[in-house]
Amino acid sequence: MPAPIALNPQILKTVPLFSSFSDQQIAALLPGVQQRSYPRGAAILRAGEETEALYIVLSGRVKVLIPDEEGHEVILTVMGAQDFVGEMGLLDSLPSSATVETLEPCEMLRIPRTAFLACLESHAEMAMLVLRNMVKRLRDADRKIESLALIDVYGRVARLIIDMAENIDGQWIVQRAPAKQEIARMIGASREMVSRVVKDLQEKNLIVTDKRKIIVLDRKSMAQRGSAD
Repeated sequence: MPAPIALNPQILKTVPLFSSFSDQQIAALLPGVQQRSYPRGAAILRAGEETEALYIVLSGRVKVLIPDEEGHEVILTVMGAQDFVGEMGLLDSLPSSATVETLEPCEMLRIPRTAFLACLESHAEMAMLVLRNMVKRLRDADRKIESLALIDVYGRVARLIIDMAENIDGQWIVQRAPAKQEIARMIGASREMVSRVVKDLQEKNLIVTDKRKIIVLDRKSMAQRGSAD
């Protein structure tokens, strides 16, 4: 486990979960929060193990996955700065349902169970943010189930790109797309099939790729291709 780093209280003020906290409340919370650095490939949480803290990503990316006994994995989602993990295990006291690993070096905040639950009890705004986040994940899970059941691999790739893209100055862009092997694990397909689909999308001028960046040129056609209708 990495050694904690001295925490600057200003960092807490940049985290949406604590946006409603006063300076005094931030100061009271500070002793219970640790900042930690993790290398690429580090396990933050492991499926089947007890969750002891909430983890908030300050920088870097993590993947949430379900491993099987043969060493294979299904990636449920990729998370970045300001996202948090571990709240489900803290709320229901059950073992973690998934493993969380870093995709790249990460800076994270670690908030132990007692401090997290105390914050929820005394800050309605924070509780609502956690609730909204859990609802969003349920909706994302519904979309993933629908995608696996009703949409072919071509459509799953198109939908994933659309879901990851952000509107930046009028262009829909995936700034740091997962590697093709990771995409394959996210949509339940082979890496070779994902590569063929991405190549076809480029040849049809629906997307342009530049290393890990994907620029969506025809969002409407991509959305139609990724639809279950």
